Amino acid sequence: MSEALLTLHDAVVHRGRRAVLQVPHLEIFPHEVLAVIGPNGAGKTTLLLALAALLPLEQGELRFRGQVVQPRRALAYRRRIAVVLQEPLLLRGTVYDNVALGLRLRGLDEDAIAARVEPWLRRLNIAHLAQRPARRLSGGEARRVSLARALVLQPDILFLDEPFNALDTPTRNQLLDDLQALFRAEGITAVYITHDFGEALALGRRVAVVMDGRLRQVGPPQEVFTAPHDVRIARFVGVETVLPGRVQSQHAGYLRIALDAGWTVDAVGQAPVGAAVYACLRPDQVTVWRAEPPAASSARNRCHGRVQRLMSLGAVVKVVVDCQGAAVVAHVTQPSLTALDLHEGAEVWLTFKASAVHVVPRG
Repeated sequence: MSEALLTLHDAVVHRGRRAVLQVPHLEIFPHEVLAVIGPNGAGKTTLLLALAALLPLEQGELRFRGQVVQPRRALAYRRRIAVVLQEPLLLRGTVYDNVALGLRLRGLDEDAIAARVEPWLRRLNIAHLAQRPARRLSGGEARRVSLARALVLQPDILFLDEPFNALDTPTRNQLLDDLQALFRAEGITAVYITHDFGEALALGRRVAVVMDGRLRQVGPPQEVFTAPHDVRIARFVGVETVLPGRVQSQHAGYLRIALDAGWTVDAVGQAPVGAAVYACLRPDQVTVWRAEPPAASSARNRCHGRVQRLMSLGAVVKVVVDCQGAAVVAHVTQPSLTALDLHEGAEVWLTFKASAVHVVPRG
């Protein structure tokens, strides 16, 4: 990976006397999108504002292209970035005027402005709105204008704070598709704040997890979603089965975990014998059977239980099964629900591979 474009090191942000953000180290590299996820109030927006030099650091440093961003140099740095907030905050005037605003403030002549504004209006599919008053746009149109206003400045880094918040699903999905294509085509460097896992997976080259004002994990999306560092991150990124237990044995890369519920699971990983752990399992990794599965199944783990609860999630149905005192969650399709004749109280078997079980310390 190339040298970092932006680095936040040993950073602390205070609100009053309370530390609201602590980041030991975070790097953003050229042409990557860093998706920042976390629950509401976790500190995601605070992190974005700190990276954009819009919030002062109580301690630590922000470096842009290797140079410390000092308070006296913050304005020069901010001229190299652009920020898109949750609300578009469009001004009076036309769509064209709003997109051209930053260029006019920088003193470009109207011919140069038109040469940069018009291509971005076309690329974001709002050229036909150029002369429409900006205050008369739909939510999706306003978001596109806000993006064009930022991108026309040709920023070195684009910061986006949940830009599709409160949009209806079709509008949001179309904007997400367009933005993903744009990022790839232009090689844009961006920090994208979201609470939506789908957005993070679609856009992020890496994902950062923020909780309680702390940077908890940074890595490729699949690593964060399948190998979370701790049980809180696991639950946040969609791990619905969390089984407490202790490592009973370790052999050839496999762990056997004696669950508190009284049965055992095999997992791939490393942990000392006797260690207290959680066995974490995503619902899409669990297979539901009505009859006992064949012994030749490649899944090392199986349990027998009864369906406690069914919950429709649209395309899939969440199935909660009581396996000998432990709740295990699986997802099945609507056709599978019918084919398996699943209902509350139904007797079922569950199977899942050892590689699907992610082990985290229990402390």
